[in-house]
Amino acid sequence: MFQMFSSSIQLFLKGKLFRDGRQVFSQWLKGFLLTLGLLLGAGWVFNPFIGVILASLVGGALQPYLFKDLKYN
Repeated sequence: MFQMFSSSIQLFLKGKLFRDGRQVFSQWLKGFLLTLGLLLGAGWVFNPFIGVILASLVGGALQPYLFKDLKYN
């Protein structure tokens, strides 16, 4: 299991894990900005603890949707 993880990290760092690195970065950035916005907004409206919980749940649930169309090499 550790060898598979290590191999995936090495391919990712070399830029050979995904076919289109720009799309990966774009989708990651969309998720990051949405999660950050939700964290700051909910933390300001309610309280920081609720903001962290809400942002992490929504951001985590959003990842499969954002990354569903990515192609691996």
